[in-house]
Amino acid sequence: MEVVNTVGRRKAAVARVYVKSGKGDITINDRSLQTYFPLEIFQFIVKQPLLVTDNTESYDIKITLDGGGIHGQAEAARLGIARALCEINAEMRPVLKKNGFLTRDPREVERKKPGRPGARARFQFSKR
Repeated sequence: MEVVNTVGRRKAAVARVYVKSGKGDITINDRSLQTYFPLEIFQFIVKQPLLVTDNTESYDIKITLDGGGIHGQAEAARLGIARALCEINAEMRPVLKKNGFLTRDPREVERKKPGRPGARARFQFSKR
């Protein structure tokens, strides 16, 4: 099997995912999953597509993460892995789609407006 590469995005985070057959190693920015995401919840988010499709030890995954925060990066990696698994085997698509791993979350931060302290916040009104 050749290398399958896909892209996952979430907020400002971009994940480039490279999947090939192997023994289940996940490398993020040349570091292991456990060192890049020390919290178990983020490790679980990244592994979700593999757990749902029972492929935790079938593929070696190399991820290049850029931009955003830790949560956005974890969800971007999840989307990239799910897309790669669909490309490898189309039979996994219904399971991944049912769990919502193939949907790109479109929510972005609203921009700050001029003359205001935030996107929707106003300065306190003073009558006098």
